Amino acid sequence: MNKISPQGDANGNAAAGSKALPGGEANCSPCCCSRRGACLSAFLMLLLTTLAALIALVAILGPPPRTPGAQACVTQTNRTGFLCNDRSSCIPASRVCDGVRTCARSEDEEEALCRAVPQSLPGFLVAHCGDPASWIYSDQVCDGINNCGDCSDELSPGTTCPPCGPGWWRCPSTVFRYCSCIPRSLCRDRVQHCSDWSDEYSCPGPD
Repeated sequence: MNKISPQGDANGNAAAGSKALPGGEANCSPCCCSRRGACLSAFLMLLLTTLAALIALVAILGPPPRTPGAQACVTQTNRTGFLCNDRSSCIPASRVCDGVRTCARSEDEEEALCRAVPQSLPGFLVAHCGDPASWIYSDQVCDGINNCGDCSDELSPGTTCPPCGPGWWRCPSTVFRYCSCIPRSLCRDRVQHCSDWSDEYSCPGPD
């Protein structure tokens, strides 16, 4: 009579209650399964911790600043302008970052655009004066006004401006605000605005 060992019968079959895996491996023991579960839990905890840290970082520092897609345009007065996001409104360059929301969506006052003026402004909005430390908006060049303070935005060699327009009188101005032209509205007002007095004796006055 053949003796049956605890691990199987005489033909080498596995004993009842112990099933063999297809690869000859035994079922995972409770200890192995719990180890896998612990590893999965640890991975999920690490993932959740990383996500929470990223959310906290964004909450503290704020979202990254948007780079404004600023585009140049030409205003109705033939000046350099800033094109609003509606792609139809062209506002003067000097209306950008002036504290007043001119574009319908306020993109002319966005933090990314105005955070470090003039460095944060697109180049087409900025013009430099004779003094490298001074700057003006590009639409203020050749507008008849001494915006730079040294007339470098109105006179050569800083810039080449066209002759005085019809509403202006050409003369060497005595008024700090003007350079080589004065408004004709100042002519014949019994006050000297030109060093040669031409505003009182030669200028025909307002058109």
